[in-house]
Amino acid sequence: MADLDAFDRFEAAGWETTAAAYDHCWPRLTNRLNDHLLDAVGAGPHARLLDVACGPGYLAGQAKDRGATVTGIDVAEAMVEIARRRWPRIEFRQADAQALPFPETSFHAIVGNLAIPHLARPERAAAEFHRVLASNGQLALTTWDLPGRARLVGVLLEAVREVEVIPPETVPAGPDFFRFADNAEFNALLAGQGFTEVEVRSIAFMHPVGSPGELWDGLLRGTVRTSAIVRGQPDDVVARIRAGFDRRMQAYRAGQTYEIPVAFKLASGRQS
Repeated sequence: MADLDAFDRFEAAGWETTAAAYDHCWPRLTNRLNDHLLDAVGAGPHARLLDVACGPGYLAGQAKDRGATVTGIDVAEAMVEIARRRWPRIEFRQADAQALPFPETSFHAIVGNLAIPHLARPERAAAEFHRVLASNGQLALTTWDLPGRARLVGVLLEAVREVEVIPPETVPAGPDFFRFADNAEFNALLAGQGFTEVEVRSIAFMHPVGSPGELWDGLLRGTVRTSAIVRGQPDDVVARIRAGFDRRMQAYRAGQTYEIPVAFKLASGRQS
């Protein structure tokens, strides 16, 4: 059985050391989901909005640009520090999405961009979201689709499986990263905590990458769980993973660059 507390500690510690690399590697992709999330909750002037697992703060910044009053939280203080420097007029604080430090009915809207697969107890987090939302408040969350459709991560995960990698003991067992790629599971997460008008939809597009090495570096420098599994292998095993990764990347070559399919799920609901 997975030690959920150990997994949460592992994730929190990992993002502390990965924050700068994540900020360098990933916002060009993740920011493409921001408008989808903000539209889903109707973010606009005078709305009190909470950005959960805010990372470097880009989604919070866009919500502020729409006129919302924004609070951002992240489990990693290093992420919070980056966000504070970038948007000094937004309140950012270190906090756990599974134990929000806010009273009931604090917000009109909550958004979380790719937060949910990193939480050991997503049902607890969803209950917290419901608790701190005002009546009729809206929630929107994104997660990765399955690796077969989310090829940006699928190319590495398939290369890892091909080599039959055994995760090192330093990586605690955690929840299924792709659990909420299943529409029914994502729907049940929100509906099970009292949200109504729940809807789950897909978002897919092509994402440009300069080279296999660029994506490899981003995945190993700017992620936590997958990076730790790969980095924890002997050099010869890492070389075999890289060879399988590079081979799969050739399917997405487009001239001098690469165009890789990415896919996500967005779930939204209303506090009843």
